[in-house]
Amino acid sequence: MRKKLLAALSLAALLQACATPGGGAPAQVSDGVLVGAGGMTLYTFDRDPAEGSKSACNGPCAVNWPPLAAAADARAQGDWSVLTRDDGTRQWAYKGKPLYYWAKDTRPGDRTGDGVNQVWHTAKP
Repeated sequence: MRKKLLAALSLAALLQACATPGGGAPAQVSDGVLVGAGGMTLYTFDRDPAEGSKSACNGPCAVNWPPLAAAADARAQGDWSVLTRDDGTRQWAYKGKPLYYWAKDTRPGDRTGDGVNQVWHTAKP
């Protein structure tokens, strides 16, 4: 039990370091889906352009589906890329798909946004 706890704490510290500006992956995999800060589920939006160059979820949409924010000095690495949103902020994308949280998820592990309007889906590695 103690080894598992130490391993989990080490992993958490490593992921936090990777999520810092200019670092590596800003999310991790949990139960087969990508999760961001605090273990909150991340989602993709079918209406985003296929090449991942921008987000189609802006204004009121982004209130309900907050983007996974990228720091000003965040850099693309591997499957991770950074795009500039219409409002000038930056957002992480995974394999070309911008990533979002869902405002109605309240606890880590919640996936209540999956399938909303048949265009929102849990982000999978």
